[in-house]
Parts: sequence; C-alpha cells; structure tokens
Amino acid sequence: MTIHGAIEAGGTKFVCAVGAAETGSLRTATIATRDPDSTFAEVAAFFEDAADLGPVSGIGIASFGPVGVDPASPDYGRILATPKPGWEGTDLLARVRAFRDVPLAIDTDVNAAALAEVAAVGGDLRQLAYVTVGTGIGVGLVSEGRAVHGIGHPEAGHILVRRHPAHGDFAGTCPFHGDCLEGLAAGPAVSAAWGSPASELPADHPFWAVEADYLAQLCMTLFLTMAPERIVMGGGVMKQERLLPLIRARTAELLGGYVQGARDMAAMEQRIVGPACREPSGLVGAFLLAERAARHHAGAASRA
Repeated sequence: MTIHGAIEAGGTKFVCAVGAAETGSLRTATIATRDPDSTFAEVAAFFEDAADLGPVSGIGIASFGPVGVDPASPDYGRILATPKPGWEGTDLLARVRAFRDVPLAIDTDVNAAALAEVAAVGGDLRQLAYVTVGTGIGVGLVSEGRAVHGIGHPEAGHILVRRHPAHGDFAGTCPFHGDCLEGLAAGPAVSAAWGSPASELPADHPFWAVEADYLAQLCMTLFLTMAPERIVMGGGVMKQERLLPLIRARTAELLGGYVQGARDMAAMEQRIVGPACREPSGLVGAFLLAERAARHHAGAASRA
C-alpha cells in the first residue's frame, strides 16, 4: 500500500500522521507547538519512528498562516507575519527536507481542510468554505476543486465586523487589527473578554449570542462574496454544539431572504454544517496534498 506523510501545523499543536486520505492514519502523534527547533525535532523523530510502516511517497503540510503558498515566490513555504512568537520567517519546507527527501506540498490548514471536506462529501460541490474557530479564525476556500490563492491565500478571519453591543469596549486581541473577527471571536478573545473559555460558560451567558452574531456576519459575507454551496464550521470553539444552530439562525436573519438557496432554516441546515471528515479535516487535507505532490513528482519523472 502506498502511504503518505501528513503534518497539520497549528499554532497550538502539530499533528503528524502516516497513512492515506482514503484509508486514514496508520499512526499519529500530537506535538505541542513550541519554538521551531524543538517542534521540528519531535516531528523528525515521529517520522523516523514511523519508518517501520514503510517509506512515505510524499509529505503534505497544512499550516497555520499566514504562509507563502506561491511556488514562484521567494517566501514559498515560509511563515509570514504571524503573531506566533519565534515563527515568522520559518521555512517549513526546508525543515521537513532536512529529515526526509520526498516530494512536498504545502497550503494553509484551512485550505487543506476545505479540500478534504469536498473529497469527503463527493458529488458535484463546486464551491465550499471551511471555517476554523480556535486559537485563531481561518477560512479556506475551494472553487471548482482547487484551493483559492491570489496574492496570497484568503484571510477572512481578519475581516472587520459590526461590534455586538454586549461586548462593550473590549478592545480585541488581534495584534494587527485589534477588534477584527479573530480579535473578537477566536478562542483567546473569548477567554479575554469573558474570563473563561467557551466550554466553561453557562447556557444563559451573553457569549453565545455574541459569538453567533460575529460568526454569522462571516457566513453572510461568504455567501455574498463566494456563494458557497456549503460552509463547514470546525475548530475548538465550534466543539460547543449549541453554537451551530445559533449561527444558522443569525445568518438567515442577517441575509433577510436575499440569497437564493439560503433563505430559511431548512436551507441553512444544509448550507452551514459541521465537518464530514472522520479524522481532523486539516490532517486529511495534508494527506491529499502529499498525494498530489507524489503524483506530480512521478509524472515529471516519467516525462524526463
């Protein structure tokens, strides 16, 4: 069996795996994200220990952003202007090449997750958005089977939103924009604003309406700009299951019946959903990136 390597590189943890997108992981490890040297020492050790499973034909990296995703750019594979201390400028591809000489591919964790969700659903999905709400807020977009790139990759987690009155004068936690969506609604912002993480807040706390409002503004923006057939909501904050119905209801309210196919709650239950992947979507997406890298390398070798 052909096996691949996958690295879901997050701001809080790295998840490494050996296996394949279709059949799942054969072995995984979770590594705390510390400084690059310490973190990649453990990543290298995982792949060394997993060598008994057989050689990997490629490794895919689904990384926290911002990260260079243009192969023609000098910053390809490098972490860009991140608030994560010590990581700006880190060359992820070079770090992996240092311990494994195989075809590599990289994209954002959310773009990789979006690719995985399209593959999991199958059928004729043309447009899908994947939203993660955790340490940060990220949005990955897939259009006609391809992840969306331009001058970089989408950063819709940093859009400006209308402040909810219940948030008072909370300044937001984003070091670049203050009270952008991530600065108001990501996990660290939730703890900073309300004094506890979402999992510890009671059902009658104002957090739920505030968080649903901010994330519904994001969903509204996605429907109006990309017209996705599906928005998948993932990440640690979204593990609070009561959020999803609140987001659907508020999105429908904000859209006011304007968008065909997203006019009522029945439609919203089909359009705004949780992940379909049986493993974390970003990890599955990293496997897909690895498979593409291996196929491209094999095709180039056969043409040489």
